Amino acid sequence: MTSFIQIRLHNNLLHPVREWLETIEIHNSKLAHFLCKVIPAQCPFERDITLFGRKLFHIPPMCKLNPLYEEVVGLRFKALCYLADECGEDVTAYC
Repeated sequence: MTSFIQIRLHNNLLHPVREWLETIEIHNSKLAHFLCKVIPAQCPFERDITLFGRKLFHIPPMCKLNPLYEEVVGLRFKALCYLADECGEDVTAYC
């Protein structure tokens, strides 16, 4: 029961940050480029550990453990859409 209360409290504490991230609008190409560079397209922690050409083990993506993962990825998506739709830029370099 305690863990449920802790999880609920944790979610309630992050709710204002989630809402703030979701309401950010991109109207500046410099900001959009910055966000696309800073927020990775893939989890940087996921990788295969190999030794002498043999895969020893796989480290799974840990980004989804971040409680704000969905909002941050959504912000990156907004930035990509702004660059592609409003500025007419090619965003394949960020994919």
